[in-house]
Amino acid sequence: MQYEMVNLNEKKVAGFSARTNNTSPEMGDVIGSLWKSFYSENGCVKLKNRINAKSVEIYTDYAGDVSEDYTVIAGCEVSDDNIPENMKLYRIASGKYAKFIVKGNMITAVAEFWQKLWSMDLNRSFICDFEEYQNADPENAEIHIYIGLKD
Repeated sequence: MQYEMVNLNEKKVAGFSARTNNTSPEMGDVIGSLWKSFYSENGCVKLKNRINAKSVEIYTDYAGDVSEDYTVIAGCEVSDDNIPENMKLYRIASGKYAKFIVKGNMITAVAEFWQKLWSMDLNRSFICDFEEYQNADPENAEIHIYIGLKD
C-alpha cells in the first residue's frame, strides 16, 4: 500500500469514546454507537467551534498489540477547548504519520485497509492513529488514514 510521510501539528477533537478491541464480537456495535451519539441531537450539532465538516475516528491508549484493548473516539476537529459537557476533548499528538488515502465504501474499504496495515512493517508509535472522513458518502467515501510513527 502506498503512503506519504507527513508531519502534523496537534489537533483538538471533540467527541465520544469507548474501549474495545479487534477480537471483540461487539467491536462494530461499540463503534457504531459512538457515531450514533455523535450524529444525534446531543452531538456534533451542538459544537459551535467545529473547524470543518470532516468526521474523525481516533484510535489511542493501546494496551498492546492488535488483539488488546484500545480507546476509540468518534468526533470532529474543533478550534478550542469550549465543548458541551456531554462530550470530551481529545488531542491528536503532533508528530510523524504515514498518510494513506482510501476510497470506497466507508465500512468495507476501511476494514480492508486495516487488514492490510497489520501485515505491513511500519515503525508504529501506537500513540495515536486516526481516520479523517473527507465526505459523508457511504458508498464513495474518501478517507485519509494517519498511522502514528516513531521518530
